Amino acid sequence: MGHFRSFVEGMGFFFQGLRWVARNPRWWLFGLIPALLVFIAYAAGLYWLGTNAVDVADWATPFADGWGEAARTALRALVGLVIFGAGVVLFVVTFTAVTLIVGEPFYEKLSEQVELTYGDLPTGHELPLWKSIPRSIKDSLVTLGYVLLFTVPLFFLGFVPVIGQTVVPVLGALVSGFFLTVELTALAMERRGLARRSRFAVLRGNKASALGFGVLLFLIFLIPLASVVAMPAAVAGAAVMVRMRLAAPAPQLRP
Repeated sequence: MGHFRSFVEGMGFFFQGLRWVARNPRWWLFGLIPALLVFIAYAAGLYWLGTNAVDVADWATPFADGWGEAARTALRALVGLVIFGAGVVLFVVTFTAVTLIVGEPFYEKLSEQVELTYGDLPTGHELPLWKSIPRSIKDSLVTLGYVLLFTVPLFFLGFVPVIGQTVVPVLGALVSGFFLTVELTALAMERRGLARRSRFAVLRGNKASALGFGVLLFLIFLIPLASVVAMPAAVAGAAVMVRMRLAAPAPQLRP
């Protein structure tokens, strides 16, 4: 029951972030800018992939040139569908990381404003922008490597009858949700001097809350344009989550 309560609590942090941006619409619009720019670039890429998937499939299957027309068409249609599906999966699992990298100055300010609502900012761990951006890119690439390590096998397992339509989507949502939380909480955790390994350790120690927050966002981000609209609230909710749960100071015992 404790894990379920923590999972629900994790979901609640997103709604706290949503409430914060609803009360501060100027900051919601501010956080919308990088998400919208990245979404436009991704949408253009998916449009190109969708309109050229058959040509890409033709290029990828030269061995089928000598097959009968029906077999060749069926194979290349399937390969084209797989290529486009892989593009959609890549969109979902990389959108947050790319948006946070592109919009680091935006989301750093947004995250700080959220924390100021709850008190003073942590100090003593500030990095200049020219250091923080390369480190964020490196951390995002490492995280993306972990994501692909799980999602690539799950993508192909999705074509297996029964488990591909039942077990695999659930596992995919859990994996993607956890790593969404990894990405979104990075800003507030770095503000506290927590390096990548330390951040992973904190999230593993609060796995149910991390999954509740991330899985809800993963499902929201599957809705077209929802990832753009919800991104500022996700950053705000992550800041609240870090401050109130993940890196909250331990209670002091009375002497």
